[in-house]
Amino acid sequence: MRTNGDRRHGGLGAAAVGVAALGVGEVIAATRGDSLIDAIGRVLTDTVPVPVVEATVALSGRHDKPAVRIGVGAGAVAAALGLGALPERARTAAVATFGAVAAALGLRPATRSAATVAGAVAAAGVLGVGLSKRPRGLIGSLAWAGAGVGLFAAARTLHRDLDRRQDEAIQKVGPMGGLAAVPQDGLEDEPGLSSLITRNRSFYVADVNLSPPRIDPTRWRLSVTGMVAHPLRLSLAELVTDAVEFDAVMVCVHNRPGERRASNARWFGVPLARLLEHTIPEAGATRLVTRAVDGYTISLPVEPLRSGEWPGYLVVGVNGEPLAPEHGFPARVFVPGLYGQYTGAKWLAELQLTDDSHADYWVRRGWPSDPIWITPQARIDVAAPGRAAAGTTTVAGVAWAPPDGVAGVEIRVDEGEWRSVDLGTELAPAAWRRWHTTIEIPAGEHSVQARATGHSGEVQDGTRRAPFPTGPTGFHTVTVRV
Repeated sequence: MRTNGDRRHGGLGAAAVGVAALGVGEVIAATRGDSLIDAIGRVLTDTVPVPVVEATVALSGRHDKPAVRIGVGAGAVAAALGLGALPERARTAAVATFGAVAAALGLRPATRSAATVAGAVAAAGVLGVGLSKRPRGLIGSLAWAGAGVGLFAAARTLHRDLDRRQDEAIQKVGPMGGLAAVPQDGLEDEPGLSSLITRNRSFYVADVNLSPPRIDPTRWRLSVTGMVAHPLRLSLAELVTDAVEFDAVMVCVHNRPGERRASNARWFGVPLARLLEHTIPEAGATRLVTRAVDGYTISLPVEPLRSGEWPGYLVVGVNGEPLAPEHGFPARVFVPGLYGQYTGAKWLAELQLTDDSHADYWVRRGWPSDPIWITPQARIDVAAPGRAAAGTTTVAGVAWAPPDGVAGVEIRVDEGEWRSVDLGTELAPAAWRRWHTTIEIPAGEHSVQARATGHSGEVQDGTRRAPFPTGPTGFHTVTVRV
């Protein structure tokens, strides 16, 4: 008869085997720069119901990628515990099925990798052997778990070495435009206020990949194909010769009021209107499909891009530097005014002109097919005792309404009357605009809200609405204690 201690140690042993098995799979995939954990995470992102994705983003914020990785690890341990509780014959069949499914992940277009397949098969093998010979006692379980942790560390070392080589290759590309002088708007002395230009290392990251693909800039080429008279195949150096600089804010469709999935930058890219002029689209070409190296697509209507009504760009640099891997190196498409989910793919491999039959990644996941435009929004960065005089409170922040620009920002206290604030000098209509004001608030606890109005006349919607399916709305509200 098994005692409670036996059961406890048996469960601990199964969990340790799960850690070791996943570690084996991860280190084998890492030898080719891939990741079994990231492949599984990508499948989860691609297949779980949209409400689950939305809940994960809402709960984890800007830490959604680590949250998914932790979830994959926890799932592997839970699977090992479940398999360990099965009779031996059933467990053998279940482990074989598990290995086949995991190997299939490495054959999907988005995660295709022989190393991932090998890692999945090896992980299943270790899982089967380990569960059949279950580690004995606490020491045995710790040994298996320690081996798994060591393998994870080895995989991380391999990835860091490849990342270092990628960074060195990107640095050789050289500058991409440049900030000849740091732009100013008159609010440089406001403590706590977001920078007018977001530093590259502080720029938000949002995409379905848990890690960016590594791309050799010397071998990379962008293909412009499909319904065009003149197909193109362009190197990074060729794109740079036609690039121009522009200032614009990029906003994630999941950026709820007050959150920081928005960043302002000076971009360097080729106007899509110029690129389309060279290719000469055919009469039936209605969609421009932006396709990433892993097959992920976002498509945009051709005509407004071709005419310049929508100022789209094929971006190759930001803030004077090449794009970082997590931001789409070597190239991405950006249409200021569209939410990031709709503005264009990162890690571009191809621009394809086609008809309306194409369905994008997010459209297949239930999001609207028509692009979603960013609505005016104001964020409060500072709400603190003022420096000008005792009894005053400084309120400051940023606002955006691309592509037309911010015409005004107002705040109100305790849902009272709206009052205008002072705006910083506009950097560009598509960029965010900083603002500040000093107000007197009675002693006690108060709520402060902000709203923006665009040059188009659109006023920020104060109705609280979730991001899915047409983008978030609502006022950013902070509590001030005087």
